[in-house]
Amino acid sequence: MAASSLKQLYSTLSKRIMVLDGAMGTSIQTYKLEEEDFRKGHFEDHPSPLKGNNDLLSITRPEVIEEIHDSYFEIGADFASTNAFSGTTIAQADYSLEDAVYEINFQSAQCARRSADRWTAKTPDQPRYVVGCLGPTNRTASISPDVNDPGARWVTFDELVEAYSQATHALIDGGSDLIMIETVFDTLNAKAALFAVIKVKEERDLPDLPVMVSGTITDASGRTLSGQTAEAFWVSLMHGDLLSIGLNCALGANDMLPHVKMLDKHATCLISAHPNAGLPNEFGEYDQTPEEMAEQVRPFLSEGHVNIIGGCCGTTPAHIKALRELADEYAPRSFPQDAEKLAQSVQEAN
Repeated sequence: MAASSLKQLYSTLSKRIMVLDGAMGTSIQTYKLEEEDFRKGHFEDHPSPLKGNNDLLSITRPEVIEEIHDSYFEIGADFASTNAFSGTTIAQADYSLEDAVYEINFQSAQCARRSADRWTAKTPDQPRYVVGCLGPTNRTASISPDVNDPGARWVTFDELVEAYSQATHALIDGGSDLIMIETVFDTLNAKAALFAVIKVKEERDLPDLPVMVSGTITDASGRTLSGQTAEAFWVSLMHGDLLSIGLNCALGANDMLPHVKMLDKHATCLISAHPNAGLPNEFGEYDQTPEEMAEQVRPFLSEGHVNIIGGCCGTTPAHIKALRELADEYAPRSFPQDAEKLAQSVQEAN
């Protein structure tokens, strides 16, 4: 991101609550895509089924992914999250597509970049940004997969760093403005991702590339899968010079709010939240309407807990539109006093 764009981002964050997009997967489901859509032009001869590997659509059906990004920008979202949730060699190994990982991340960032640039041109007073997403992978570095062997692991810290480094390079090459380590259920995985991002920033001389981290409280215990409270999650990652820390997925807004309050109490960076549209029903579907979700999210904003709001599983452009309208009613969480870089950038921008 150019220095002028970065200053503008920080200035906007100081003035209003910015809006992240909603669920990519929920929107993809509305297209009723079939196996051939996931293979088109690239993977026709791949030996195993690919339907459901949504990241591939950035390569095989980029017009679909861009249309989804457009649908969120159209209703006022500020950020587009790349369609690369499983864009690591570790996650793509399930499909024997490790060799496609660079292209997945690059093309996912390109889809979001094209959409963001179109909407920035339409609304120059509201620049749009691309958030390059690093998902959690499907393996945990902290927990044994074998109840009979507590020391067993399916992945090492170094393997995670290598996988995240490759994905980060591709996301940057594709035009990402920010990097978000998201849906963190294992903080050791997140620390590997953060180490990888910091390493890539140093290698590419990008010291000001903003980094967001968003964790997942998995159940009523109020802890991540690897056992941390929201406060401990922050303490484990606070060294990372983060733009923001927050929570997403697993919970609806009502259940997420106490944990966001905990982050607000302790974090010295900005705070984000993108909850699910409630909890899934017995069919795995989300019934919460945009209006219902907005009312549950209201305390996040009215009590001044967040700087960035958005939606995760089950959310649609209609949900994000309701959140955008709600965000316009409230001021953002104040910048922490020790967020010197943010404060200086805002002062220079204004």
